[in-house]
Amino acid sequence: MRFLRRKEAESVAESESGEDAAVEDARSKAHTPGKGRPTPKRRDAEQRKRGPMAPPPRTTREAMRRARGNKDERKALAAKRREIRVKQRERMMAGDDQYLMPRDRGPVKAYIRDLVDSRRNLLGLFMPLAILIFVALLVPDARVQSLTTLLCLAMLVVMILEGLLAGRRYTKLVRQRFPKEPVRGLSIGWYAFIRASQIRKLRVPKPRVSPGDKV
Repeated sequence: MRFLRRKEAESVAESESGEDAAVEDARSKAHTPGKGRPTPKRRDAEQRKRGPMAPPPRTTREAMRRARGNKDERKALAAKRREIRVKQRERMMAGDDQYLMPRDRGPVKAYIRDLVDSRRNLLGLFMPLAILIFVALLVPDARVQSLTTLLCLAMLVVMILEGLLAGRRYTKLVRQRFPKEPVRGLSIGWYAFIRASQIRKLRVPKPRVSPGDKV
């Protein structure tokens, strides 16, 4: 009987030791070994990408020399950017599609601009008329204000009629010149009206034709 009990105790001990070994093995597999070093901070990583930092200046003269060098670099960069902007504006004023706004791009819009620029119209007085109305409102005389208002209203009506007639004419000419292009009369008329209502010297891009030229 003692022999059987000892045998059972040994078998239980062996099973428990086997379970403990299995648990330890599973833990060792689930455990991820450490990197051996702490995770670097984001600031340190970005600094490492930019390269090593220059040592701090040892003297006041060296610090002033570095500040002067940084200032010269900023001036050179600003001058380069200014030159690029000037070049872009020159190309835009010349009518280069690459530098124009999306609303002004394409051969159809260039043709409309040429049509508008080749004519003299009352719509070119739209902005001076608005300035005249503003000045008239500052005059304390009621008669001057009323007369100026009536004159401006009459001219405004004439400008609107002129814009409508010109829009219909331009739409017809565009459809004849570009029969395969999708042309909308309202879009062409509005674009021509905006172009014609601007002072000639302030139009962007600059006019390529003179008044009276055939387009």
